[in-house]
Amino acid sequence: MNRLFQRSLISTAVLGVCLGSAVSFASSHREAPFITKAPKVDGTDFYMFRSYEIGRENTVTLIANYLPLQDAYGGPNYFDLDQDAIYEIHIDNSGNAQEDITFQFKFTDVEQDLQLAVGDSGATEQVSVPLKNIGGIGPGPGDTGSVQMTQTYEVSVIRGDRRTGTAEKMMNTLDGSNTFIKPVDNIGGKSFSDYQGYAEEHIYAGAFSGCNGDVRVFAGQRQEAFAVNLGEIFDLVNTNPLGPRNAETNDLADKNVTSLALEVPISCLTGVAANSAGQPVLGGWTTASLRQGRVLNPQPMADGTGASVSGGAYTQVSRLGMPLVNEVVIGLKDKDAFNASQPMDDGQFATYVTNPTLPELLEILFAGTAVAPNMFPRTDLVTAFLEGVPGVNMPVGVTGSEMLRLNPAIEVTAFGMQNDLGVLGGDNAGFPNGRRPIDDVVDASLRVAMGALISDATVAPNNTAPFTDGVQVDPANLMVSFPYLNTPLPGAPN
Repeated sequence: MNRLFQRSLISTAVLGVCLGSAVSFASSHREAPFITKAPKVDGTDFYMFRSYEIGRENTVTLIANYLPLQDAYGGPNYFDLDQDAIYEIHIDNSGNAQEDITFQFKFTDVEQDLQLAVGDSGATEQVSVPLKNIGGIGPGPGDTGSVQMTQTYEVSVIRGDRRTGTAEKMMNTLDGSNTFIKPVDNIGGKSFSDYQGYAEEHIYAGAFSGCNGDVRVFAGQRQEAFAVNLGEIFDLVNTNPLGPRNAETNDLADKNVTSLALEVPISCLTGVAANSAGQPVLGGWTTASLRQGRVLNPQPMADGTGASVSGGAYTQVSRLGMPLVNEVVIGLKDKDAFNASQPMDDGQFATYVTNPTLPELLEILFAGTAVAPNMFPRTDLVTAFLEGVPGVNMPVGVTGSEMLRLNPAIEVTAFGMQNDLGVLGGDNAGFPNGRRPIDDVVDASLRVAMGALISDATVAPNNTAPFTDGVQVDPANLMVSFPYLNTPLPGAPN
């Protein structure tokens, strides 16, 4: 080993251990300081809902999105996930703020050095090409001969603690293996003759013990479904918070994202947690973790000595349950800490919910228009975001903690009939009873923050005000079947 690399390895490893014990890490649409340095493990959105695809209503769909703000033309490497990371979806079916089932995704790079013969007939050299692919791809998942690097993945089902529980690998029922293939990102119309059809070939049937019924899994690029007036919101809410709901620009409309999607029978997820009517309640959140130490190689080589070496225990750097919590609720100094934490320890962040700053900021920015509720502690927010909606998705004896909660006994609302304000709009199949892709979580959260759940108008003068960021989810950007998020935008048209 090169001496310079040896010295770098030792010093960086020591530094990594020190940082790992002194600093927490983070995640969600670039909302926390650390995660801006590690976009491949940045969890952006988490969806959990009773499936509304016709004939699949007895299942729950879980979708965890990572690697935000993808420009479709982002070559030559595009947007593979990190093979040194683990990506996880956690289910709490006992109401104690601890995971009972974890679905863990682990990706593996599959590389082949594609070369072209360059030179005249007397002196030809085989030279490695610089592009992702050198020919058309598909239509099947095995047709990757013209692609330099693809990815496969395994899904482990862990019961109990995510690190010490009982684990098994999900079986690919197509071939009996434990391996699934991630589709190549949508490079463009010349590389793919039919990307939608190609991607659908990567929807797999899976199976794991103790679960009777059809499981489906997909991991790959999708069109970004979340809608938000991102630029203006972070420019001191530089918009009309009481204007029309669809008058502003969705800054994510031209972006893609990478989705990890599972469809699992309801009976394979439910446990003892139930609401006051005896209906089951599921809690869910998603995380990503990296090895504690990462050492940069000053002399990366093509012989397998890569640009970095990772080691040590997995450390959580990303966490997402309820949308927008770390972006607009948790204070800047604690954003990294929140994303390294677990729901069972959320008491340390309780002040951010009981005494929220967002309503006060809106009152300052829109004097005379926005009036923050004058009720402390904000028990209405504790109920909505940390416990669940009474009679809907609040488990009896629930441990207050931040996660999505879903009552899968509530009948689905058919696509096209769904109210994007969810429970606030009279549609109990929507947010915050889980979250569907159509749900306008920005508007719903703004209204709840400004007192929509407080009946006394003298305490919450804006409790009926229609607060909005001016953007709604476009149903045309969604699918009516698994994996529900639309075909990703191509890097170049046909």
